[in-house]
Amino acid sequence: MTVPSATAAVAALRRGDLAGARELRLLGGPEGRLSEVPPEILGLADTLEVLDLGQNDLTALPDWFGRLRRLRVLFCSGNRFDRLPPVLGDCASLSQVGFRGSGLVEVPGDALPPALRWLTLTDNRIASLPASLGERPRLQKLMLAGNRLRALPERLSDAGNLELLRIAANGFEALPAGLTALPRLAWLSWAGNPFEDRAGPAPAAAAAVAWSDLAVGSLLGEGASGRVMRAAWRRDGVAEPAALKLFKGAMTSDGLPEREMAACLAAGAHPHLIGGLGRLADHPDGTQGLLMPLLPADWRVLAGPPSLESCSRDVYDSGLRLTRDAALRLLRGVAAGAAHLHARGFGHGDLYGHNVLWDGIHGEAVLSDLGAASALPPGREGAILQRLDVRAFGLLVEEVRALAPLDDPALDALAAACTGPDPAVRPAMAEVIQVLDAAAGPA
Repeated sequence: MTVPSATAAVAALRRGDLAGARELRLLGGPEGRLSEVPPEILGLADTLEVLDLGQNDLTALPDWFGRLRRLRVLFCSGNRFDRLPPVLGDCASLSQVGFRGSGLVEVPGDALPPALRWLTLTDNRIASLPASLGERPRLQKLMLAGNRLRALPERLSDAGNLELLRIAANGFEALPAGLTALPRLAWLSWAGNPFEDRAGPAPAAAAAVAWSDLAVGSLLGEGASGRVMRAAWRRDGVAEPAALKLFKGAMTSDGLPEREMAACLAAGAHPHLIGGLGRLADHPDGTQGLLMPLLPADWRVLAGPPSLESCSRDVYDSGLRLTRDAALRLLRGVAAGAAHLHARGFGHGDLYGHNVLWDGIHGEAVLSDLGAASALPPGREGAILQRLDVRAFGLLVEEVRALAPLDDPALDALAAACTGPDPAVRPAMAEVIQVLDAAAGPA
């Protein structure tokens, strides 16, 4: 679908062609960029729910913005805001706010809408956050990678529904206190902070893969952080099939590409985890890249990523069904991949169905995408952080059980234990594997 430019969309808005619209995208580009929000948008106050003003030259939002009473989703990424507009606090229905790479320095407390559920402030210049962030009871996703934070508000410990948090590539000297006590937190990234640099394992030795040794083929997949291409790697006169991930920029929503590459290379080879074969060198445009094993062509992702509506839950194909054996094999494979990563000193941070690739029939599966992987500190703190992945796995168990005949008291107990509110009493991944092996019965 072709998205009209901001200029064309504004013209349609002024003609009345968009009367009654629920979604409006005014994206800046070569044909023009907005320097102010068109007042004609106010004519959609009774219907507009999703508004995208990304990649323009906006520095403020108008005082009347709060009159968009049905607005649920607002994207303003790539603009020129110094501060999060306080008028957002007047938007009673606004639950998702995205200001990625917008130059933000200040986040006033009154700029946080009361129904806030999903806040993206990735890649800005924010050094502090207001205490009122912890006073938003619906908050589930908080994206803060690539800022200048050294602390989080103490009141964030009151955000009992917070499930996904990205604080990678900031200035934290220690993991913020209270995070592991959040009862629903399942997806956390903290790579690229000073405390991780000190506590993490030594960097793995990495093969440098010369661009000239690669023959790059068709696109295999694309996500927010990069594009994955089919490739042939010429080594010792032999072309070895592989997959090449080319990163889109210096900062992803999860953190830094070099941290993802370091985790993949440290993970090494494992049948249920996609690690790295080598780091790309000498790309003609300076693009960062990672060479990875190539999976069979007919393998697929288990689920789609969360939608605007589902927020922190994956979206599954309504027709997907698994046999009991396939479901158990799939879950065991994912658990084994996560256990291996933990043993190598990393948490995954993004253990989701959309990061599971499987054969589509028998349940053979691998855990992929280490973009949110972070080095685990030693001792008890590291063990507790592993249990965040365990909670995410427990949610995956619940989702897979909805797709397969897995009525089993042992699996009921496993899901409950993995998703319990206290990370300290959740099982380790090795214990999870034992339960799954027992449920599967003799090989």
